[in-house]
This record gives sequence, structure tokens and C-alpha cells, in this order.
Amino acid sequence: MSKSMATPAFMADTTVRDFMPAHGGAPWRIFLHVPAKPAPQAGWPILYMTDGNAVIGTAVDAARAQASYLAGTNVCEGVIVAIGYPVEGAYDPLRRSWDLGPPPGKTYRPFFDGTPDVRTGGAGEFLAFIEDELKPWVASRARIDESRQALYGHSFGGLFALYALFTRPLSFRTWIAASPAIYWEDRALDGFLEAFEAANPELTVDVILSAGEYETEKLAPFQIGAEDEEKRLQQKKVTRTDEFARAMAERLHAVPGVRASFELHAGENHMSILPVTVNRAVQAAFAVRRADAT
Repeated sequence: MSKSMATPAFMADTTVRDFMPAHGGAPWRIFLHVPAKPAPQAGWPILYMTDGNAVIGTAVDAARAQASYLAGTNVCEGVIVAIGYPVEGAYDPLRRSWDLGPPPGKTYRPFFDGTPDVRTGGAGEFLAFIEDELKPWVASRARIDESRQALYGHSFGGLFALYALFTRPLSFRTWIAASPAIYWEDRALDGFLEAFEAANPELTVDVILSAGEYETEKLAPFQIGAEDEEKRLQQKKVTRTDEFARAMAERLHAVPGVRASFELHAGENHMSILPVTVNRAVQAAFAVRRADAT
């Protein structure tokens, strides 16, 4: 058998850049996927995603595979912007805690000895960066259909997506909040929800909330009998991910102009739901025809 030199594998039509914010501070790592063809006359639909290091590969592959068979999938091509951090791993726990946590936030003990305290409450600043700096930068590199913008977040990212909806509801047309941490900090999110409802904005938006089967009161089979079984059961009584997400969908659906839904994904836990909901975000962001189209 002949030997050949291995070469790195790259994501098709995807670039990566460390983006320095205008006000200074640490950069974000921006993954940008733009289809390698002329944009439609109206521009590309676009999907923004938090936790970019963890989701970009799945998102690009899901979009490319389904767009290759549009008639059978209802998924067209589009631009994907995944916002991550200049780290080797899937997450930067310290920075994402700040970026994705709604204000006013709190301070917590370090994740590891000898590292900084964990702070939350920077979601307003992060959202301003997306709106004021990142979106114009993306628009300078690809023609965008501003009427077809979507935002996806998982866990803390799902919490951020809801905060963004409540505070800047015109920023996106489609909002996907997967396993959102609605319980966080005694449901501080509710204050923003109430202000959103009272403002009664003129909207036409889709909101998709979701949870996994094992984010309910049920344990995953591999967790039953494990040393931390009781601890997990007690934590479920606090997070109540499926219950809170389902109730949030029902409440949002009552807001004029909001079409909200809840999805429970069989066989999934808090982390395994990630690729499932990334795919759902692709399907929602790049849908050719809405499900209620006639």
C-alpha cells in the first residue's frame, strides 16, 4: 500500500478570524461560512450562533448536506456566523459566563484554583457587539437579507437568545433557544420578559424552545444507579429545563406577532441535544417555505 502525507481537513467555504472589539478587550473568534456562489437578489439568509467553537462544524455540514437536496429538505444555502473564543477547546467557560449572562449578574467562585472569579451580567455588552460591530462587518463580506436573520443559543446561549429577544426584539426574525437556562439567578430573565410584554412591540417572529428527554424529571439510563444519581435528581428540581421552556413558549405564543413552539427531543440529555438543535436552527433559519405557508 502506498503512503501519502496527511493534510489538514477544512470546513468548506468557512473562514476564521479573531475579532478585536472597538472598545478594546479580549477578541472573539468569528467563524464565517459563506456559500461559494453569488448571493440571491435579496441576499443570503443568515444564522448567528453562540458557542461558536462547539457548533460551527455541525452547522456547516448540516446546511451543506440539506441544501444539496432543497426539494426534499426545504433548506436553502445561507451564511453562518458562529461566535466563539480563541481557545483550543469547545468552550471558554469564564468568558461565556460573562457574555451570555443577563445583567445585573453576580460573582461566583473560580472554576479552578488560581483562576479569576466567575462573573455574569455581560449579555447587554455582548449583544451590542453583535449589533453594532459584528453585523456591519459581516455585511461588508456578504450580501445579507436583513429580513431573514436568526439567532441560536444552547443552555446559557439559550438564556442569552431569550434575553436578546426581550431587549432587542427587532434584531432577528427567528430565535432558537435550546435547553435555555431560564432558572438562572432566580429567574432574573423574567424582569426582561415582563418589560417585553408590556412594550407590545410590532413583531413577526418565530421562537423555538426545546429540551431533551433527560432534561425532564427522568434520568438518562446511564445515570441511573451512578454515584451522583441523587445529586442529579435534586438539581433537576432547580433547573426544570423542560417545564420552564415549555411554559415560556406558551407565554410567548400569546404575544401578538410571536409564533412560539416547544420541542422535546427523545433520547437526548443537556449536552447531546446540541447537534440536534444546531440542525433545527439550520432548518429554521434557511427554510424556503414556512411551515404555515399555503
